Amino acid sequence: MQRLLGCLYRCCEMLAALFMVTIAVLILAQTIGRQLGLVVPDANEMAGYSFAALTFLALAPTFRAGAHIRVSLLITRLPAKLRFGFELWALTAGLGLVLYATWWIIDLAIGSFRYHDVSPGVVAFPLWIPQAAMAFGLIVMSLCLLETLIGTWRGILPSTPHGGEQSE
Repeated sequence: MQRLLGCLYRCCEMLAALFMVTIAVLILAQTIGRQLGLVVPDANEMAGYSFAALTFLALAPTFRAGAHIRVSLLITRLPAKLRFGFELWALTAGLGLVLYATWWIIDLAIGSFRYHDVSPGVVAFPLWIPQAAMAFGLIVMSLCLLETLIGTWRGILPSTPHGGEQSE
């Protein structure tokens, strides 16, 4: 199961990188277009949607890499049993918050799809597409937090995997 989840995290990481390249291409096209007197319609809007997608798709891979900002000053000073309980509480609270956000972004994406919401710019871009990328990123982050919570509970996974600030 961990191998399958690792593959899912890697796919999210590659998709996030693709959206980052998309932003770079849009900025480059806009810069060159300006010099040639051409307008790239809604480039800023598309870059914004790409940024939202890359941010949410990169959540789980970043967490697994231990690169999220953590408050380790308190954790490192706690006794082992208290630290274990605090880490379980933090993972559970984080999972609850991410599940709450996931529920509502899925609801928003379904509503946008159902009512054919489009962006207000020149290019009428369906809003459910970037919202679906956000929802997918949050679903994967939920799975990542659940995997880490279960692994931490069972003593299999450290709460800060792969090189982040360790809480020991």
